[in-house]
Amino acid sequence: MRTRTLDWIALTCVIIGALNWGLLGFFGFDLVATIFGGYGTTMWFGRAIYVIIGLAGLYCLSLYNRIGEGHVDVTRD
Repeated sequence: MRTRTLDWIALTCVIIGALNWGLLGFFGFDLVATIFGGYGTTMWFGRAIYVIIGLAGLYCLSLYNRIGEGHVDVTRD
């Protein structure tokens, strides 16, 4: 998988995670738990979603380094 595609996937996951945390903080509403039933952390699939979003967040840390070095390509293919 090309790095740019992985960047977009990771960024999308991080945005979904941020929106979920925002909903949880403002309204006490856990979107992941609502979509996948029960409490998100007790259902195995909900837990997997949290893990994927967490890994995407860790991956996005690499974007800081690439942005600082000017290696992030924002032009279209």
